[in-house]
Amino acid sequence: MANPTKGEGGLSRPIRHPIQWKTEDYYKEDLIFNELERVFDICHGCRRCFNLCQSFPILFDAIDEGDTGELDAVDKQDYWKVVNNCYLCDMCFMTKCPYVPPHEWNIDFPALMLRAKAYKFKNMSVPFRDKMISNTNMMGKMNSLPLIAPVVNAMNRFKPFRWLMDKTMGIAPDAPLPVFDSKPLRKRMTRLDHSHITPQATDQTKGKVVLFSTCYVNHNYPQLGEDLIAVYEHNEIPVRFLDKEECCGMPKYEMGDIESVAKAMEQNAPHLIKCIDEGWDIVAPMPSCVFMLKEVWPLLFPDDKRVQQISERTFDPFEYLMLRHKGNKLKTDFKKSLGEITYHVACHLRAQNIGMKTREFLSLIDGTKIDPIERCSGHDGTYALKSEYRPHSIKICKPVIDKVQQQKADYYASDCHMAGSQIGSGLDDGSQATHPMTLARTAYGI
Repeated sequence: MANPTKGEGGLSRPIRHPIQWKTEDYYKEDLIFNELERVFDICHGCRRCFNLCQSFPILFDAIDEGDTGELDAVDKQDYWKVVNNCYLCDMCFMTKCPYVPPHEWNIDFPALMLRAKAYKFKNMSVPFRDKMISNTNMMGKMNSLPLIAPVVNAMNRFKPFRWLMDKTMGIAPDAPLPVFDSKPLRKRMTRLDHSHITPQATDQTKGKVVLFSTCYVNHNYPQLGEDLIAVYEHNEIPVRFLDKEECCGMPKYEMGDIESVAKAMEQNAPHLIKCIDEGWDIVAPMPSCVFMLKEVWPLLFPDDKRVQQISERTFDPFEYLMLRHKGNKLKTDFKKSLGEITYHVACHLRAQNIGMKTREFLSLIDGTKIDPIERCSGHDGTYALKSEYRPHSIKICKPVIDKVQQQKADYYASDCHMAGSQIGSGLDDGSQATHPMTLARTAYGI
């Protein structure tokens, strides 16, 4: 990632400024539109981000189709179309924009989109659909009840019902919906016993982790949690759960509901800090949740020392395993090669700026070749579920789908299970993505 540092011209990580969402100016419409105009005009002159998401083509088309060919001919109400199509993946900031801080133009496009979304959430009507599908913890708890889950899953597969959801709620009929499991991870694994394991620390890891299971893995994909625990136990890393866990807040963040993010942080922080104080590291199986704890919370709550501690001790699962490998504490007694893997690198994993730790881990397995795809899947939280954005999401995902089809590997995989399901829906051949942690467990033969 090349972002020239002012006055040096070298390689550096861009600087992110704290988000001033508690100030009055943050929500002032005139100030927001002034900044949108400033940034959009710079984007128009650059256009490096034309192929990232739909926000930029919408902006550039609006300019090009205007009378002057400049931003001044674009109706300011059309700015909302750009905002609505941003799903805060951070890829423009992290991989494309040459004007990020410390550049004097000080462009942080995702932070500006968040500000506009926050204004919209406070001052405009938000569809019931958006509020519902962003309440992932409530939806998970309700729909994973033993008598409810089979009915919900059956209805979500029933085409006439999906047609009705499209017409009444705007849920795309062909979007892959999560399956609700009547045996959530935290109920499946209530008796984790690691009394036989003595944690072994390295310079960068404590050697024992608390699993922030996330709404999605707990209620929709508990198998991933089981696979992670199995791989970690095999590597003599004790795993436990938080005493109490709520959503990290990412779905609310994506629609600008920052107050709900603050509430989520306050609900989780005491339990996370308790574990840190007891010598545990934090691992979460979903890239977006890791990104939330490591990167977003510190931007929203820069003066909260708890948040800084949580950020410092939170790790991506494969990042943690590779740190263990660096400290000579990772087992490489793999029993099975995996052949060729087409590996999709999730956006919120790339945004963590830690490198391809999943690829590095899988490369340790003899007879295994990994071909990475560094393109967005277009799923992006709830974006791909919405009828009005579904065509855009598939368009964004098409380069990924095409590469998976061309490579014809033994497996295609993504650290984000939702991205994997998006790719599978685009392939439309009955295949399913395999999570890298499941592949790791397969390779270990455990």
